[in-house]
Amino acid sequence: MKVFIIDDHPIVLDGLKNLLNTREEMQVTGMYDLGETMLAALDDNVPDAMLMDINLPDINGIALCQKVKQKCPSVKVVALSVHNEKTVIMGMLQSGASAYVLKNAIGEDIISALHAAMDGQIYMCRGTQKVLSSNEGSDLKEVPRLTRREKEILQLIGKGYTTQQIAGTLFISTHTVESHRKNLMEKFGVPNTATVIKLATDFGLMN
Repeated sequence: MKVFIIDDHPIVLDGLKNLLNTREEMQVTGMYDLGETMLAALDDNVPDAMLMDINLPDINGIALCQKVKQKCPSVKVVALSVHNEKTVIMGMLQSGASAYVLKNAIGEDIISALHAAMDGQIYMCRGTQKVLSSNEGSDLKEVPRLTRREKEILQLIGKGYTTQQIAGTLFISTHTVESHRKNLMEKFGVPNTATVIKLATDFGLMN
């Protein structure tokens, strides 16, 4: 099994490499600290699977997973993350990831995730299963689909614009802006725009 490792922390990269190198059936064929560098490498070197940190400096994990699956549909993506939010986990799985492993899991979880992914299964470590089975937090089942106008307003809210400033910038009424704010909160299933911004950032919608 040829495996890529993508993580922007050198210690984590080395640790994962050492873990996989103890297994006869696994071979690390690429190590990257940026998502775009890894995507470029796929032109010449396609692995069977990859361990992907979803918090990279240059690209959101959900967007990166989507790009990998578009470019090389056969590659199995195992997400590694400190994020234990239900919406982020669901976002990765819906983007094509075969497994989601929290970074505080044990090494055997990572090995099991890679094997399960290659067998066509969906694997989640115990911590991930616990998050998905709980009733806490947002119950979003998928990334909300936003209109072009909603995305524009989301970007401006993220920059700290008030309703009046957004209305002036987009040449629309304050009433229309408030309607869009309300729609955004409903789509994300949250009570305020601050949480909308956080979830939108996690889903890569603020890029």
